[in-house]
Amino acid sequence: MALTSEPTSAATAVNLGDASSFAVLAGSTITNTGSSVIAGDIGLAPGSALIGFPPGIDAGTTHIADALALAAENATTSAYKVAASETPFTTVVSGDLGGLELSPGVYNYTSGLSLTGNVTLNGGGNPDAVFIFQAGSSLVTASSSTVTLEGGAQACNVFWQVGSSATLGTSTTFVGTVLALAATLNTGATLNGRVQVQTGAVTLDDNTITVPTCLASATTTTLTGGTTTATTPGPTGTTPGSTGTTPPGTTVTTLSGSHHPVTTTTGPKIPKGAPKTGEGGTAATGLSPLILLGFGALGLGSLMGSVALRTRKHRQSENARSSHDQSR
Repeated sequence: MALTSEPTSAATAVNLGDASSFAVLAGSTITNTGSSVIAGDIGLAPGSALIGFPPGIDAGTTHIADALALAAENATTSAYKVAASETPFTTVVSGDLGGLELSPGVYNYTSGLSLTGNVTLNGGGNPDAVFIFQAGSSLVTASSSTVTLEGGAQACNVFWQVGSSATLGTSTTFVGTVLALAATLNTGATLNGRVQVQTGAVTLDDNTITVPTCLASATTTTLTGGTTTATTPGPTGTTPGSTGTTPPGTTVTTLSGSHHPVTTTTGPKIPKGAPKTGEGGTAATGLSPLILLGFGALGLGSLMGSVALRTRKHRQSENARSSHDQSR
């Protein structure tokens, strides 16, 4: 299997809006057989027939023909149109993706896409790499087929836009958000992603579906000289980044999806004991109190010695005068 060319440009992630928390979303009915586990919300609108829960388990919240389900349906319809219109795209020569290793981009096949065996999606070391597949009609996977993620690729950034129905074969291991008109997951198929259909039904059979979460990627900038202004990006499509002044010798680490940078200081440390600068320093301008006390003691001793000497000389003079008077 081969592609006619390499992807010509980076794909843009599809914004699911109000549908982002829904692991399963349908327009008419949702029918489950067996102990399916849905790790995410279930939504159904305008239909109201939810069958097989229990024994199926919804670890999220179920919305049946309410305002949230309707908003999610409208959002997934918009997302479907966006995914279908993404350009430029690479044309898939054969409809079967089995055996291919694909780099990020948009892949288009005018008819039905299929998967027999394994397809590898390689992000090339970029956790924000996006893969979009456009199927003119159906998407069908053979039993035990797999989608493998490599090179930092994440399930949250994989999208399958399907012109009609999507069918995941028995024990298929699949990733990404499936945007279709109807969908069937056969026995034991697992999906790290979402299955969201517009007007049709979703049929489940002992499946596991988990809404994917994008892992944050860290961008680190080390500032080495002078006062530098560092700008940290905010969450994509929500809030702008923040700008601040960072002192020299500071490392700023920003997690994508968060506008709160984590800052650690790595600049030169001031040694302890340095005069007037380091912690614990004792040298300073002026005289130490102990030195002043010593000088005072020396001065006092000198003064006392001088007084004693003058007193002794005065007594000697008085004694000599007394002896002279007696001899007369």
